[in-house]
Amino acid sequence: MGSSGKTTHANYATAPTHPAAFEEIAAEDGQEAWGEDITEIISLDHQPSLSDDTPIEALAGAALHNQEQQEDGAGDVSSEQAASQDVPETSPDAAMPIPETPPEGTAAGVPVLVGGADLQDSAATLISYHSTDDAGPREVLLTTLNEGAEAKLMDALALSGEKLIPVQVEEEVNGRLPIDEDKQLYELSSKAAISINSRLKKGEPIPPHTLDYLTTAKSAVQEVLDDPGSTQDELTMAGTYKQWLDGMQHRIDTAGQVPYDQGGKVPKINPYEHTGTALVTKMMPAPAEAAQGQLAATVRDASRIKASIDTTTGTTSWDGTSRSKANGKEYAVDLGEGYTAVYRPYAANSEGQGEYSLRGQLEIHAPQGAGHGQDLVKRLGDLHLVNRAMTTKEAEWTYLVNNIDAQGLEGKPAVKEALGKAAHMEELQLQELFHSNAHQAVGMDAEQLSGLAKQWQIEAAASCLPKKVRLVREAVATSTGFTNGSDLAASPGYDPTPKPTGGWLTWSRFDLGNNKAAMAQAWKGKSLTHSINQGKLAAILSTGVLASTERRATMGISSGLGMSEGADKYTGGASSVFMRVRNSTNVKTGPQLVWDDPLKVVDNSSLYGYNSDHFGAINPDHHHYSTTKMSKDPFKIAGFNPVGQNEVMVRHGLDLLGEHAPSRILCSTAKERTQVLKVLKAKGINHLGGKPIDQVLQ
Repeated sequence: MGSSGKTTHANYATAPTHPAAFEEIAAEDGQEAWGEDITEIISLDHQPSLSDDTPIEALAGAALHNQEQQEDGAGDVSSEQAASQDVPETSPDAAMPIPETPPEGTAAGVPVLVGGADLQDSAATLISYHSTDDAGPREVLLTTLNEGAEAKLMDALALSGEKLIPVQVEEEVNGRLPIDEDKQLYELSSKAAISINSRLKKGEPIPPHTLDYLTTAKSAVQEVLDDPGSTQDELTMAGTYKQWLDGMQHRIDTAGQVPYDQGGKVPKINPYEHTGTALVTKMMPAPAEAAQGQLAATVRDASRIKASIDTTTGTTSWDGTSRSKANGKEYAVDLGEGYTAVYRPYAANSEGQGEYSLRGQLEIHAPQGAGHGQDLVKRLGDLHLVNRAMTTKEAEWTYLVNNIDAQGLEGKPAVKEALGKAAHMEELQLQELFHSNAHQAVGMDAEQLSGLAKQWQIEAAASCLPKKVRLVREAVATSTGFTNGSDLAASPGYDPTPKPTGGWLTWSRFDLGNNKAAMAQAWKGKSLTHSINQGKLAAILSTGVLASTERRATMGISSGLGMSEGADKYTGGASSVFMRVRNSTNVKTGPQLVWDDPLKVVDNSSLYGYNSDHFGAINPDHHHYSTTKMSKDPFKIAGFNPVGQNEVMVRHGLDLLGEHAPSRILCSTAKERTQVLKVLKAKGINHLGGKPIDQVLQ
């Protein structure tokens, strides 16, 4: 799905790449890495190749080709054998083992690292919600897809490739309605008015091209008025423009009867604007009858898990069904065997003022009971996504990608070229799997072939990452002043191991790690702070984390804790926590969390900030967003105005009881200090950041 939801989803199967690409990779990696000579694979013209549209048919052709060259019965694969080819949940060299049974009731959940690059930060969170009945907890996997991986997931669903259906989404609109901007109704009408006035002022006849302007504008407006899917707000807007156009026609019909400067001029009007909630029509692929290998899906209004939390113990609970309303749309998917998924597509939740922070969010739900942690990750494969634990070598890919973004290296020629080549590697790996393993398809039916094609797609995505890492690491190294990739990897600041913090993962920045002295000087005398609403300090510390608006929703924390939660969902700031840069000596009153050693917070590749209040905007369509005012440079952020409304953002949140423990916890009253102390003691916390609690609590 593209912007405006007007394009259909593309099949995720990849097509053969030009032989030159194979030759480059073969020359770099050699036969040992690839298992055979890639150039030889390409030269075998008689071998069937994968098609963009027909992976199953291609496999069937491969099966027939191989079957003709084998003895009768050789290479047959039974249904049981096909099913046994599932990817293992956790490999011996996994960077982070996937737990079989996530801890029940832990509000932030536990993070897991998933192979491939389908998921944001290659990470997901497993949450085991406590349940009040005797059937056991509710285990859920939460993650966000990278936008480039959405086509894979969409191809797994039974959705129409041609038919789009109008869905109405309730959005906060402050300005022109999206349909007005999409169809350029005001611009067309204004163009006609200007051309008409130009002729009326001179007393000249209205030329044919001006009449064409008017006709085009009338048709565009009438189309909205005649559309049964138009909302009342859209009809009111179109009606306003129609009256304006009718007035233009009247001026043409009565030209010369009224002097131009005495009422004969077409009046100017401003674009129709709406302030408040409006129903906006969007187009999404319609559900279709499920074919073999596809999953049944339905379209519904977007929602979030509606959990609850014990603010004393921090234990989170959910009944498995309650959900809170959100502005947008989502697909509800039946994965079979009691597993379900909920996905919120990018296009339906990102246009105009939609809830930008919903984009790409994916939930996978297990049947009630404990022990589904590994199965939940495995179920990603049903959605055509990589579904195994990431290896240590693979984890370096996410580290590099995050550092490229954080340091603004994507525009460097060497990095740009390397990323382009890396994008083709998955296709190359798929070709190798196809040509060397096509014999596995012999004897399979259509459903088994579909499963095998899916398995190879997943395997190709995961297994090619080490090759991509070597290529991109070399480019990043030479673009940042290092001799080569090995030189970069040996530098003290290079640490591709993610750190579990709360229910998520953080990735460090090698530019900060290699310049700690300069960074410490830049932040000398500065602190990062987070102000908290009265009475909420103890409740936050009971969870152990300072979480973003989106994360708080999954934890069961009621809305109203943040300063601008509603607006942040539309700017995208709801996916991060807010902090401010302050002079350390001026931070004295509570309730506040204070980090007098900001380096342990800013060494995070997701860090960004504004030197004024922009609601943490990352939504490029939002008026608060600014590429020129946003900064991802910790040196520049350290120089923000310490008395202004600056904002420093970190994705997901901070681990208050571990990695990101605050230097000071400022309480507003002695009573609040007692409450906080009680909560921390109950959790067995006697020290924070290496200091006794009594010294941290103030």
